[in-house]
Amino acid sequence: MSSEALTTTGYIKHHLQNLTFGQHPDGSWGLAHGAAEAREMGFWAIHLDTMFWSVFLGALFLWVFRKAAVKATAETPSGFLNFVEWVIEFVDENVRSTFSHKNDLVAPLALTLFVWVLLMNTMDLVPVDWIPQIAHLLGIEYMKVVPTTDPNATFGMSLGVFVLTLFYSIKVKGIGGFAAELTMQPFQANSPILKILFIPVNFFLEFVSLISKPVSLSLRLFGNLFAGEMIFILIALLFSGGVVFALVGGVVQWAWAVFHILIVLLQAFIFMVLTIVYLEMAHSHH
Repeated sequence: MSSEALTTTGYIKHHLQNLTFGQHPDGSWGLAHGAAEAREMGFWAIHLDTMFWSVFLGALFLWVFRKAAVKATAETPSGFLNFVEWVIEFVDENVRSTFSHKNDLVAPLALTLFVWVLLMNTMDLVPVDWIPQIAHLLGIEYMKVVPTTDPNATFGMSLGVFVLTLFYSIKVKGIGGFAAELTMQPFQANSPILKILFIPVNFFLEFVSLISKPVSLSLRLFGNLFAGEMIFILIALLFSGGVVFALVGGVVQWAWAVFHILIVLLQAFIFMVLTIVYLEMAHSHH
């Protein structure tokens, strides 16, 4: 860890800094050594830690569920298989109760998002210093292990959902039907003149509503997990204040971790449910 991490402010900044790879102002490519260099790299910089942990946890999800599928039998499941089946049934019930159309993509997508987001959120329960210290011993200066505390990850997932929403809106309703949905409501009139006058107003309102879906979907997840991670970092500072503060920090950390389990589960569930709802709206004719 750099010397900046010896101060309270430096410690917080260090734990909130991503391992960033990009192009320096002089044209060379490499890792950023601080927030200032990361900002100079601009839009095309890559957060290597976010990419690594999100891909790793996604691969872990695929491996675990494939292993369960291979071991599945007609007999009554137990242990690991019972847990995987319970997760699948839980997601399937939510899809059936929310999505009223025929689309074989929705249930697998909902399952993937729920488990993937849940795994990424769960990394927030790992003590904040463990993995960064291991990374430091390996010569890696920065390491954020919770991908959902990075808005690039949450916006990436929400934009994927948004693209699917647009695709199915046009596929199901046609370009004309989707355009009418954006321009012919909520204000309606029998007079042709009023209909024309209402088009820009309706389009503005519906366009704002449409764009707000990926924005709210991503910011809700990012905001809750970032706040949780920040609290864990602040609690970790108590351990450097002596025995009494360390004892207080241990109790507070345990209490916050127990409460944070609810946030971890709830945010994964909300992300999945809103995805199903948005796809349901994309398939529905107004």
